[in-house]
Amino acid sequence: MQTYLNLSIILQNRQILYIYKPKEFAKKIGVSVSTLRRWDREKRLVPLRTETNHRVYTDDDIFKVLNLEKPSNQGKIVVYCRVSSHAQKDDLQSQIEAMQTFCLAQGIAVDEWHSEIGGGLNFNRKIFLSLMDRIEIGEIKSLYIAHKDRLVRFGFDYFERMAKRHNCQIIVANQEKLSPQQELVEDMLAIIHSFSSRLYGLRKYKKQVKQIIKENP
Repeated sequence: MQTYLNLSIILQNRQILYIYKPKEFAKKIGVSVSTLRRWDREKRLVPLRTETNHRVYTDDDIFKVLNLEKPSNQGKIVVYCRVSSHAQKDDLQSQIEAMQTFCLAQGIAVDEWHSEIGGGLNFNRKIFLSLMDRIEIGEIKSLYIAHKDRLVRFGFDYFERMAKRHNCQIIVANQEKLSPQQELVEDMLAIIHSFSSRLYGLRKYKKQVKQIIKENP
């Protein structure tokens, strides 16, 4: 079967599998690239090869190495709700209740409900990262959110494409009333503060350079 490395997918047995380069795969499973080479020589884990004879690995290899049971094609249906601060607990509860009403009206049998308190600009949220990891290994087939910014404030399209690559669909209920305006204000202020700090640092650096030049004509 032909490999299309430039598309980062391989068509094999009519399934679309995500491809990892050796360095990416080694980091994902917690070993070194030299260990992967040794496993290849020992036939313990034989990777796929591209037309240019480069080694590549797939999600199937992750299941082999970690001795995990490969999830069924069904996957889980998951709902994710989020607010930015503990002061918004009432908003979080309203969001959960609204998503319950939405899923009930749509006849959606939800397997898991997850809620989290954390900023939309923070990509290191514990539950968020866990869901992304599970999407990558095929455990989740549908992820429901009230609004795009409940997942992330910026970069939603990237995560949506990533999910599709792993046969997961992110469904947005598009309930804008569940996207607190105060959060947007706080996130914008955080961005402005970040850029302001950088500009201050650049001005300070420029001043130091001028001083050095002045002292060393």
